[in-house]
This record gives sequence, C-alpha cells and structure tokens, in this order.
Amino acid sequence: MSTRPIYLDCHATTPLDDRVLAAMLPYFTEHFGNPASITHAYGWEAEAAVKKSRQTIADAIHGTPEEIVFTSGATEANNLAIKGVAEAYFSKGRHIITLETEHNAVLDPCKYLESLGFEVTYLPVRRDGLIDLSQLEKTFRPDTILVSVMAANNEIGVIQPLAEIGALCRHHESLFHTDAAQAIGKIPLDVESMQIDIMSLTAHKVYGPKGIGALYVRRRHPRVKIAPQLHGGGQERGMRSGTLYTPQIVGFATAVELGLAEMPSETKRLRQLRQRLWQHLSELEGIYLNGHPETRLPGNLNVSVAGVDGSALLLGLQPTVAVSSGAACTSTKIAPSHAILALGRDEKLAFASLRFGIGRFNTKDQIDRVAQQAIGTIQSLRQAQTM
Repeated sequence: MSTRPIYLDCHATTPLDDRVLAAMLPYFTEHFGNPASITHAYGWEAEAAVKKSRQTIADAIHGTPEEIVFTSGATEANNLAIKGVAEAYFSKGRHIITLETEHNAVLDPCKYLESLGFEVTYLPVRRDGLIDLSQLEKTFRPDTILVSVMAANNEIGVIQPLAEIGALCRHHESLFHTDAAQAIGKIPLDVESMQIDIMSLTAHKVYGPKGIGALYVRRRHPRVKIAPQLHGGGQERGMRSGTLYTPQIVGFATAVELGLAEMPSETKRLRQLRQRLWQHLSELEGIYLNGHPETRLPGNLNVSVAGVDGSALLLGLQPTVAVSSGAACTSTKIAPSHAILALGRDEKLAFASLRFGIGRFNTKDQIDRVAQQAIGTIQSLRQAQTM
C-alpha cells in the first residue's frame, strides 16, 4: 500500500493517464519534426499528427479543426480571448460582462482592461453559485462586446447554463466566451447548440499533459475576430505565434478522446463516490455544501466547516489526503476564496473550506479513508478549541 497521501485534488491537476503517455512518447524521439517544416518527412509526420489532434479536439466540442488555436494552457487561452476581443472590437464597444466567481485568469485580464478604459460588470451569483439569467439580461448594453462565464467552476464545481447564456448573447449581438478548462472531457460541450463563440480549453484537467491548451474561435455566424497577443511566425492562423509542441498536442487529443469515450460510465461512478463522501461528512454538524447539490461536476465536492481554523484543518489532513482549500493558482495567497464569499459565506467559513476533486483513479476504499480522517481531524480541532 502506498504511503503517499490519497490524491483528491483533481481540479488543480490530474495525473497523466498511461495511455496518454504512450501516445505522446514517439513524438519526443522518433517523430520529433517541426510541424511547420513542410519540406521533408519529419515535418510531414508532425504536421499529420497535429492535424489529426486538431480534428479530435474540434469534434469533441462540435467545432471545426480550423477553429482550434493551440496555446500553452487555459490561462493563455483566456488572456487571448478577453484581450484579443477587446482589442479587435474596441471601436464597437468597451463593455464586458463576467461573474464574480470566475477564475483569476479571467478576472485579472478584465481588471487589466479596466485600467485601459474598458468597463467590466462583475455579476454576483445566486447562493447556489449559478448565474441569475434575468440579471444578466438586464446588464447588456449596446456597447457590450463580450460575456465571459466559466462552464464549470474550478472551486465549487457548478455548471452554468451555457445554452441559455449563449442565446442571450446572440440576441444582444455580444460574443460569448466560456472557460471550459474544468469541463472538457467531463460534461458534454457543443459550441453550436450552446451558441458559444470562444472557448478556452486545457489538457491537464482531463489526465493529459501540462503546458498545452487551446482556444476555440468561431469562424462562421458570426466570424469572430481575435487580435493576437503573441507575434512571430504567424502560426495558428496568425492568432498565436510559436512552434507547435507536437507531443503535448497529441497527448491533449488522446486525453480528450478517452474522456469522451468513458464519460457515461465515469460520470456515474464519480457521482457515487462524491455522494458517498458527502454522506460521511454530513454526519457532522456545521458542515456546509458549497454550490448547487446536483448541477455540478460529478467529481466535485466543496464544503465549509464551522468551528475550525482553515489552516489547521488542511495541516491535519496533509499526511493522509492531498486536498486544497481553493484554486491551485491562488492557494498560496492568505485570503479567503472569492468564489466561496460570493455564495454569501462569511470569511471564517470561506477560510475553512475544502475542495475535494475526485478523479479517475480514486476508489471507494480511498473515499472512506479520507472521510474517516477528515471527520477525526474536524472533531479533534473542535475539541481543542473548547478546552
């Protein structure tokens, strides 16, 4: 039996699936060519692999391969989407709408644009973490150029009503961007039926490699313009210059393909494990579920624990379980989760929150052991505070 902590932080990152690694390895050694080198066989091999991978990722979201722009990850994709639209459409308008619960890779580019004279409306969410569609409807203005709403939240796991948001955006002739980093390969995504114009993706949340992502950019009805943020060789239709990382791209496509193939059975299994963990934890008083109980990622459970210090809680769990209190990108900052605060929780509860990210390689036995450790730690901390 492994002595390492049980890994339940799959919203921070996921382990690389062995099948993904196997698909990638030949492109590090045997097929190592540059896909832009079209004068010899090495380049042709790499180009063919990239072309096939682009098709796989496009098919997963019901787009076309020409609409897939490879990036270094979702953070770059979000920056390219938001800054790229702002620059390309500033003559039409300078108003952007997003949510208070978005990832910092969306919030920070929005704040940057505010410093340049753009106006950003940060909509609150309901107490269950979902957007208020009637409030969104009232927020549109003639100069609204972009709405950015995350498909599935990286902390509380709630899945936003993308089709309804897309319909509103299309009605108001505003572009709709969604950060789908946590959603790809886990829930169905369809850029056509959901009327999504721009979508950010990444590989490492779906058992693929770190350092590779993509941006879907609609080409028809409407044709979306994106101003490039990286200039150089003109790769990716001029939207994102830089030599394409063929092994990572192949791994990304393989991970997405596996995620789609296993989605029906894995969704059911993860929901059962999540419910099992929640049933254990909810036996204690003062344990609060964050986010909608059902409209959430199947492997996500986010709870706040009353009557304990958040740092002490994490410290007590560390020997047994790898879990986080919020977004991995900001977890080193001593501040309560902005997503939990947006639900109406006070700062103490926001500090004492746990994000369990259950994944492909977790088992019932692990869930039971984690629950036992968590309950014991909470009880010990509460008892110590009463002494």
